[in-house]
Amino acid sequence: MNLLVDSHCHLDFPDLAARTDDILKAMKINGVGWALIAGVTLDRFPAVRTLAESRSNLFAAVGVHPDTEGDDENPAVGISEAELLTLADHPKVVAIGETGLDYYRLTGDLEWQRERFRVHIRAAKACGKPLIIHTRNSAADTLAILREEGSGAKTGVFHCFTETVEVAREALDLGFYISLSGIVTFKNAAQVKEVAKFVPLDRLLVETDSPYLTPTPYRGKTNEPAYVRYVAESISVERSMAYPALAEATTRNFFTLFDHAKPE
Repeated sequence: MNLLVDSHCHLDFPDLAARTDDILKAMKINGVGWALIAGVTLDRFPAVRTLAESRSNLFAAVGVHPDTEGDDENPAVGISEAELLTLADHPKVVAIGETGLDYYRLTGDLEWQRERFRVHIRAAKACGKPLIIHTRNSAADTLAILREEGSGAKTGVFHCFTETVEVAREALDLGFYISLSGIVTFKNAAQVKEVAKFVPLDRLLVETDSPYLTPTPYRGKTNEPAYVRYVAESISVERSMAYPALAEATTRNFFTLFDHAKPE
């Protein structure tokens, strides 16, 4: 069987945290061998790390999501490079993130968001682990900051990609991978379907971003890693290629990028 990797999920979230055993069983049934649990806040990270430690086929990433803001006195929810490096120094932590920029939910002066993104980039450089990047309504600034921070980072992945082919090309030129979610299965997702056909096979990943963005045919239900199968099947149709070949390629890509993850 050609096993898949769910390259981005949130098994620590309440919708999924109480169902770990069932989720893992469903993964096995659907040919999903591994999953990466992305961090979104430092408060939640201990739960993420504990889940990754509990199973050989689960991995973790540490970071602060760009939507995470504090109060008026400290909107940035400050995090230091040293703190990230300390938390990343763990065998099951294979990436820094998710991090990036999001101008969809937050408005006003977001310089704190951009500075926090820079901190994550510098931590990734220092520890030699890839970045997991979230960008929404912010592609130009995301790419600009990556360029400004310069070489030395181990690149990473633009997760849950919903931007244009042009943005994908720029991300690829910087050395990044592109990960597609259940959105690619939606009928009205023409832009994402074009990206699915455009990205070179050796730079493509698949994910659920569960518990969100449940793919067809399970829209309306809580998403989970087992459903990454439907993401991969949809992409294989868009690319006019055999599903086993798509599964093999995306799994190989995952372990190439996240080279601290060991496929036991």
